[in-house]
Amino acid sequence: MAPEHPSPGMTEQASDRHDRSQRCSGRTLRLALQSSARWLEAHTDLVNSLNVYPVPDGDTGTNMQLTVRAALEEASHVQGDSAGEILQAVAHGALMGARGNSGVILSQILRGIARALDKKDAFDGADLARALKEGAATAYKGVLRPVEGTMLTVIRESAEAALEAAAQDGHDIETVLRRATEEAERSLARTPSLLPVLREAGVVDAGGQGLVLLLQGAQRFLAGEMVLEAGVTTTEAGRVKVEVPSGEYGYDVQFIMRGRGMDVEAIREAISTMGDSVLVVGDEETIKVHVHSQRPGQIIDYGCSLAILEDVVVENMQLQHEAYMSRMARPAATVPAPAGIGIVAVVPGVGLQRVFESLGVSAVVSGGQTMNPSTEELLSAIASLPNEQVIVLPNNANVILAAQQAKSLAESRSDGARQVAVVPTRTIPQGISALLALNYQADLDANLRAMEEAASTVQTIEITHAVRAARVNGLGVAQGDVIGLLNDELCATGQDCAEVAISILERIHAERMEVITIYYGADSARSEADAFAASIKQRFPAQDVELIDGGQPHYKYIVSAE
Repeated sequence: MAPEHPSPGMTEQASDRHDRSQRCSGRTLRLALQSSARWLEAHTDLVNSLNVYPVPDGDTGTNMQLTVRAALEEASHVQGDSAGEILQAVAHGALMGARGNSGVILSQILRGIARALDKKDAFDGADLARALKEGAATAYKGVLRPVEGTMLTVIRESAEAALEAAAQDGHDIETVLRRATEEAERSLARTPSLLPVLREAGVVDAGGQGLVLLLQGAQRFLAGEMVLEAGVTTTEAGRVKVEVPSGEYGYDVQFIMRGRGMDVEAIREAISTMGDSVLVVGDEETIKVHVHSQRPGQIIDYGCSLAILEDVVVENMQLQHEAYMSRMARPAATVPAPAGIGIVAVVPGVGLQRVFESLGVSAVVSGGQTMNPSTEELLSAIASLPNEQVIVLPNNANVILAAQQAKSLAESRSDGARQVAVVPTRTIPQGISALLALNYQADLDANLRAMEEAASTVQTIEITHAVRAARVNGLGVAQGDVIGLLNDELCATGQDCAEVAISILERIHAERMEVITIYYGADSARSEADAFAASIKQRFPAQDVELIDGGQPHYKYIVSAE
């Protein structure tokens, strides 16, 4: 028989649930943010796997995870429990710790939320809805050319749903957050319909997926579930739901279903009962499945019962997680700055670092794909130079936004402001061409124009192996195939590195160019690189072909043609 009166502990617990469903205090905010961070960390590899291109350097999840970690670290120094003060610290930490484009956009979302909730010790559902709207608006303003079908769309549509919920259901924060999260999930599922490149690749937007996970983590906490560690949740009543064994991440299962008259919604619902982090997108004839599970065989058997399976991949996520966490960006290494303008460059690989230093770079920040440096690391490199004028070369498309944030911060510092310019180099060869155009006797604006023009004239080819099967830009790619990217666009595939590189060089009419420079990576032996260079020289005998030890990770060869 139930007790006539509830125990004091039960009363206090129920009261706490009721209070935090109405208003979010600083203490509750801290716990909700921690829950969000843990839920994202538990699914970092899922987010990383959502690369449009099957290249071995997906890092959106890692970038967002490290950005959130920096935000929480900053918030841990706040002594009081004012929600507004905590969010200001979170926004500042995210700004300084932002890595990659996804991390920078996330920092802008948090900046807008913090601005909307400034000076508030606690906030309710209506406040949260307005803050999400401000977060979305701030993020859109922070991107030069906003693209729909990305995390920008997800936060905007989530905020709109939150405002509707607040208008209909009053100030209940749990209701508002739940409605915002549900709409974010629906918005994420719609991203392939907005971006053809996502639809062709059979993936949703990676940044949007990371944002959904952050919202889910907070919602789980407010619903009474505390995310303790990757894959494990517990309710306030002490019941434990184990989704994967403690300390392990289970298996990542991916495959493509080919059939007729398939019901995407029914298949998604069925697979949702078999695992976690479910992604099921497609149509009646082709469906892409991605799921985390401890029993991959069950999911594969289910898929086989409905259709023919292709490109089946089962990977151990624990090993993936350990590999990602072991790759941390190294601190900047500095060399004596030349007179006049100082140069900061982001460079992967010891060999490439030597190349940039030999061309007069003042400070090298180690990084690139999977090692995107944070805003703070770039800012520190700028601040380490004695020069009043500094040029930053990101040399990676995913570092440009962080570099621009570092520029803004460096120019606004009260302890010695600098004039900083970012040359938006997207590849290593672009960075080298930009450096060769630098004139220390010219002013900053003139150098910026000259370096941007020089960077635009070089063609960059990157050669690597596909980490999964995919269909991109009309090309069918099998796992393990050699793939070639031209200026960041996948355009060739094959079985031999030299053949793929030559096919791209022929496409860009390399026979009309003067110099072909080959930077071989850490995974390429010198003898193998010599044979690769010899094949290029044989096909293009009139061009100067140079071979340099780049030491870059992931890409066997980076080829520059100009």
